[in-house]
Amino acid sequence: MASFFETRIEFLKGVGPQKAALLNKELNIYTYSELIQHYPFRYEDRTRFYKINEINAEMPFIQIKGRIKHLETVGAQRKKRLVAYFSDGEDEIELVWFKGINWVAKKLSTGIDYVVFGKASLFGRKLNMAHPEIEPLTTKNDQGGFLQPVYSTTEKLKNRFLDSRAISKLQRALMEIAHSRIRETLPPNLIAQYRLVSKKDALLNIHFPKNQELLQRAKFRLKFEELFFVQLRLLKLKVTRLEKFRGQIFDDTSKLTEFYHKHLPFDLTNAQKRVIKEIYRDMKSGKQMNRLLQGDVGSGKTIVAFICVLIAIANGGQAALMAPTEILANQHFQGLSEFAEKMGLKISLLTGSTKTKKRREIHEALEEGALNILVGTHALLEEKVKFKNLGLAIIDEQHRFGVAQRAKLWKKNEDFVPHVLVMTATPIPRTLAMTLYGDLDISVIDELPAGRKPIETVHRYDANRLKVFDFLRKQIGLGRQVYIVYPLIEESAKMDLKHLEDGYESISRAFSEFHLSIVHGKMKADAKEYEMERFVKGETQIMVATTVIEVGVNVPNASVMIIENAERFGLAQLHQLRGRVGRGADQSYCILMSDYKLSKEARIRIDTMVRTNNGFEIADVDLKLRGPGDITGTQQSGLLDLAIADLAKDGQILQLARDAAITLLNKDPELKLPEHTNIIQQINSMKKHEVNWSRVS
Repeated sequence: MASFFETRIEFLKGVGPQKAALLNKELNIYTYSELIQHYPFRYEDRTRFYKINEINAEMPFIQIKGRIKHLETVGAQRKKRLVAYFSDGEDEIELVWFKGINWVAKKLSTGIDYVVFGKASLFGRKLNMAHPEIEPLTTKNDQGGFLQPVYSTTEKLKNRFLDSRAISKLQRALMEIAHSRIRETLPPNLIAQYRLVSKKDALLNIHFPKNQELLQRAKFRLKFEELFFVQLRLLKLKVTRLEKFRGQIFDDTSKLTEFYHKHLPFDLTNAQKRVIKEIYRDMKSGKQMNRLLQGDVGSGKTIVAFICVLIAIANGGQAALMAPTEILANQHFQGLSEFAEKMGLKISLLTGSTKTKKRREIHEALEEGALNILVGTHALLEEKVKFKNLGLAIIDEQHRFGVAQRAKLWKKNEDFVPHVLVMTATPIPRTLAMTLYGDLDISVIDELPAGRKPIETVHRYDANRLKVFDFLRKQIGLGRQVYIVYPLIEESAKMDLKHLEDGYESISRAFSEFHLSIVHGKMKADAKEYEMERFVKGETQIMVATTVIEVGVNVPNASVMIIENAERFGLAQLHQLRGRVGRGADQSYCILMSDYKLSKEARIRIDTMVRTNNGFEIADVDLKLRGPGDITGTQQSGLLDLAIADLAKDGQILQLARDAAITLLNKDPELKLPEHTNIIQQINSMKKHEVNWSRVS
């Protein structure tokens, strides 16, 4: 059965080897299965005919019928156009062609009934339709009553007569031979519970819907099924992990209590308390913890991580925290050292820069169990790094680590798999988190610590630059520091951007009374460290930088950020950059500079930044603008290779599909019941996507 849908596309009537080669290359369609899943991206409404007096310019494509009363060519030479005065018997509209007018004119006649399909627009006060489809009225097209599918295609395909209509013909040819072979992929009880149409009907009505209701039901069924199988695979991984890997039972909270009573520097937020409870519940359960901790920049993830470390240490375990860069590892080390010293705990930092002698000391102390906490970069993964009892592995900004790298952390404990806490400051929309990290439990810190003032964000055009500079002088006069961020390092011929070197020179001239630092990605690590260190110590008042500072610099005294050419940055990046200020008690500001010319999307991004500081709200807008692959930087992830579901819009369907998958696995974790045979068949026939960013194993 599966083999029929694996038939190569060239064997379909109307295709052949040459068209098959084009479909392979242009649309990645190789088999019957891939063609039938090449769904229309929109539909033209041919369900009814409109009267001309009902039409307005706001409407989408519509169809009318009537006769051409008069044809004429207007204008001279290059500005020539063909105008047909078209009447439905009561009112009139102009049909206009600017290209191929001689060819079109030969095809048209007065005194014949036509069906016209197009988009109306206003020209002055008159309605017209430019380049509409027009064909003589027949008994077939006089019926109306259908939605015309529109398929994505390419210029190369159109040049070889494979436009949307031609693809629709291929779909019809395929459906004729395939319809009886389409098997059901979901169990009857699920179909009944969610009132789903059958797989056969869904595929027929996604390509050839008779009306809107049948189309919506087909879409719902196919989206539900797609998301259901994504969730089922992820949740099955989780079930397997929980059964296969025992976790050390960490139920002693004595160190945690001591820290709360004697050393906690501030009250925890309710969100932090909730998250710590969730993590503790996992750590004492006897199952291995695999949890994602999401929290916006400045939400207090570090203190939560330290409290989890205390639970591991009180129970005889050691803890490791791995960060993607030396700057970030250093920052974590400094933050945790302050707490560790108060608790009499031994903590060390291991990065590529650690000297050989110090490395040796760290290795020995780790193996003996004298070292409680090790913070570091990829250096933690080296063979020589052996723990006496690694109880908790914390991974920061995990999307920057590959699966194989993280797996090495698991192997650092021979008796038990360590509990794993994955942290990210990149807010991930809930729908995306469920799809990317569906086999991790998710905790969210969704409130900022008390005393944190929201960052005030404003948008200013280049023409207001002198006023912005006056504001900077006042802030620096109050003892504050400033970031100025540029999108580029070198001048680009294609993009008229103020590049960093120019910017640095003009800032130096404008603020000659102050000291400046400069940091960009092409500098050597030690030069970068030196410049950052000067800024951290307050020796320089202004830091001119590229997005290198997106992750990692913590300067509480820096309270102003200017982002040049803000329209060139993505939303997630703007939000991460803004998170570099607002770390102290002072009011902080983020000023987005741009040209007057802004695309619609750029304006939405800038308006969103000005409107809200909520990272999750920003991530939702970003998902709608960019799509899931771009947001996570995991374009190659098979989990996001969705054929019909849209994570930005289909959150409700995703939740239903996830609930259905959970219920099913609770009832039948191994999928051994007879009614689940077709699910197993479908899982086996689906492409095996090995890339799974949520798995640490």
